[in-house]
Amino acid sequence: MTNNELISNFYIAFANQDAEAMVACYAPDVVFEDPAFGRLEGKDAHDMWRMLMKRGGGATEVSFSEVWSEGERASADWMARYNYGPKGRMVINEIHAEFIIKDGKIVKHTDTFNLYRWARQALGLNGLLLGWSAFFKARMHETTRGMLDSYQAKNTAE
Repeated sequence: MTNNELISNFYIAFANQDAEAMVACYAPDVVFEDPAFGRLEGKDAHDMWRMLMKRGGGATEVSFSEVWSEGERASADWMARYNYGPKGRMVINEIHAEFIIKDGKIVKHTDTFNLYRWARQALGLNGLLLGWSAFFKARMHETTRGMLDSYQAKNTAE
């Protein structure tokens, strides 16, 4: 399988809400990083996708384009459309992803997107007022880490 095929398979699995197929594209010790979750390693990165698929309930629309690779490096642009939070605000998040691939698996995955734009869509006025701040980013990491910890505790107990 080529690196382009690996990245395409990852996003096809995402579009199909198949967390296990996504995780199968990752190395066991993968490093994932994005503005919402910060840095996650290994099982934490794997479980983040499992949690997001479970929480999304199949309602997230994912599309991807511009898959590129050369040597161990790859990239893609992708977009997620979903309703967020108790008010069900529509979020359209445009993301650029960078990858490092070794031995046919993703070992590093870095997503970049405009967190302030996301906050304005997802949180309305609060996002508009605070979404640009370091305080917001720190609180976001704290919240997402707590969600992941709760998910892992519940799914380890089952």
